[in-house]
Formats: sequence, C-alpha cells, structure tokens
Amino acid sequence: MALPSYASRAERIWHYTYLVICGLIFLFLIAPILVVIPLSFNAEPYFTFTEKMLALDPTGYSTRWYDMLLTFGMNAPDAPRDSSWWADAWENAAWIRATKNSLIIGFFATILATGLGTLAALGLSKSDMPWRRPIMAILISPMIVPIIITATGLFFFYSSIKISSWGIPYLGIILAHATLGIPFVIITVTATLSGFDHSLTRAAANLGANPRTTFFRVIMPLILPGVISGALFAFVTSFDEVVVVLFVGALDEQTIPRQMWNGIREQISPAILSVATILVIISVLLLATVELLRRRGEKLRGISPQ
Repeated sequence: MALPSYASRAERIWHYTYLVICGLIFLFLIAPILVVIPLSFNAEPYFTFTEKMLALDPTGYSTRWYDMLLTFGMNAPDAPRDSSWWADAWENAAWIRATKNSLIIGFFATILATGLGTLAALGLSKSDMPWRRPIMAILISPMIVPIIITATGLFFFYSSIKISSWGIPYLGIILAHATLGIPFVIITVTATLSGFDHSLTRAAANLGANPRTTFFRVIMPLILPGVISGALFAFVTSFDEVVVVLFVGALDEQTIPRQMWNGIREQISPAILSVATILVIISVLLLATVELLRRRGEKLRGISPQ
C-alpha cells in the first residue's frame, strides 16, 4: 500500500521500518522451510549441506530420497519397475501405506467435522440462541486444551468403551481428528455468517420456500466458501496430527506424521526431509485455495477483497 503524498517524514520512516520488521519476521518463520527443501535433494545421507551442495555441483544433488519413499518396505525394491513392481510398492511400501491411511482418516474426519461444525455454526449464529458463549467456548476448547491432555482423555475413554473391539478400522482416530477439526469449521463458518443478510431467508420464506430449500438454495451457496475453508483446515489438522495417533492408533494404523516420528526415533534418514518438502508444497497449495475462497466469499457478500 503506497503512502499518501502528504505523509510526514516520520510517518515514512516508520512505514519502511515496519516493512523491514515484517520482512525479518517472515524470514524467521520460513527459514526452517528454506533449509529443509534443498537438504531433501542431498546426495549424501546427511542432514547438513555438503561441500558439493554449497559449490552447486550437480553431483551433490539427487532425488534418491524421494525414490526411497516408494521403495522403503518393499519386498523387491530392485526389481524392474513394471506393473508387479508398482503393485509391490502400493501394498508394501511403508510411506505409501502411511499416505493411504492419512488420506482415508483425513477424508472421513473432514466429512464428519464439516457436517457437525457447520450445523453448530448455524445454530450459534442465531442471536436468540441461549447460552451461546458457553457453548461456543466448549466447542472450540479442543483448540485451547493441550493436545496431550486430549489424547490422554481419549485413550482412557476409548479403553472404557472398548472401541478397538468394534471391528471398524480407523474409527478411534477418525472420531478424535473430527473432534480436533470441528473448532476450525465453526470459526470459519461463523465468520462467514457474520456478514450474512438474514433478510434473504425471510424473503425465501415469504416466497414459499421450505426450510430445506432455503438452506440449500439461499444459505449454503453464500456460506460455501467458509465451509470449504473450514473443511480444508480440518483436513490439514487431521493430516498433520501425531500425538492422538500415538495414543489411540493401532500398530497397523500408521499415518504420515507417525511414520515420520518412527523414522526419527528408529532410523534417521533424509527421506523425512523429502516428505516434509512434499507436505510444505501441499500446505502452500491449500493456503492459496483458502485465500481464493476468502476473496470469493467477500465478493459474494459485497465486500471488496483486501
């Protein structure tokens, strides 16, 4: 944002000082990412920059650790890469199996969190609802309570109801991750509803629309950007969570964060840096999607995007 022509010298100095401070803070926050990404292409099995890497020697860089994500845990990793090799990778590669588990858990946890969170936000958005603030505080408490406390409580609760004997795979983790994702959906949908014109619902009722038609034809299209944004946050929360998985997950329910945790404890490998780089790229794409949805939501509500 450009300074106005009438800005004083002190205001200009503070403006550029503020920009420098913001730039330094931004650099401080992304510095670990800037280090991780090039290290994931290290040709040597080290977590440091080698002399060849610093000299920009092509032989110092390699994609071997990305290839290891496909081969680690396979029965025949050195076999010709035909259909049987890919079948072996799909069934036995540890990182691929962890990715499948993370996607399955994240998908169902997101569906559950989005549905329940949207319903809760619609109810909390009504001014005549009693005990709005206490209910809101309870619903968003998973964001405030330390995750280790939540994981411990879920562990003892699941043990008391013997959820592992129900025979439904991933059920405990899905319910736990849905609990962690609901607050994000509530906050984003509530923020979208704060600018919602309730006269539209009254107009729809006057025109003969029933509550179901009003919701799907009037309310939902306007709050859809907030719902999708909340769903993305819920999915990222599930995809990135490890503490709850360590407490309530079965041995065969390895997710990507849990696989990274095991790799750090048992076998230090730069393949973890490759996974981290891929997750960073996915996170950037999701954040860009959230920003586009935010701008679309503001445009639908007649607000100029900032």
